[in-house]
Amino acid sequence: MSLQIINVPPSTSQPPTGLIVCLHGWGANAEDAASLLPFFNLPNYQFIFPNAPFPHPHAPTGKAWYDLRMENMYEGLAESKQMLIDLLQSLESTTGVPLSRTILSGFSQGGAMTLDVGLQLPLAGLVVMSGYLHPDVVTTAKRDFSPTIIMHGRYDEVVPLRAALKARETAESLGVAVEYHEFDTGHEISPQMLEMLRTFVNNAIA
Repeated sequence: MSLQIINVPPSTSQPPTGLIVCLHGWGANAEDAASLLPFFNLPNYQFIFPNAPFPHPHAPTGKAWYDLRMENMYEGLAESKQMLIDLLQSLESTTGVPLSRTILSGFSQGGAMTLDVGLQLPLAGLVVMSGYLHPDVVTTAKRDFSPTIIMHGRYDEVVPLRAALKARETAESLGVAVEYHEFDTGHEISPQMLEMLRTFVNNAIA
């Protein structure tokens, strides 16, 4: 079993400057994430939008990285992590872009996956939007970490702000170089987040 993806090459028709892998949230899908492409304003980059492997229990077209209906159960997480790691490690051979020029980004549940998987691979950077930390991340993390940006809305009622603060504190305690930003928003990807993401990507892949 492998992840289905939407693969979008650079709009410049030139070889990609880098690769950006975008993980959607619980109940969304790769097409939802790909609809943001015009707002990223990164024409020199190739984008990969994977579909999470599991159907969402309530949204007919929605996908899930793992089941969130029972608190702290995370059923399916181990399978999703392995499939995502396999995908990321296969991208250099299919795109020509190494992990050292690959950014992993995600929103909400996709942000949690970004932190979990990203702390185990030598990526160029991690972008976490409205995300949170899985319980066992610290025990499985590697020791040479990618620069990370954590962004969160102060009025997020789905993933409370304290989840972002905990993620930042834990990542910094591991030695991760963390850039942290809060916005006066709810559980959403705001234009300010995309602007910060663009700056972060361009700095991480100079």
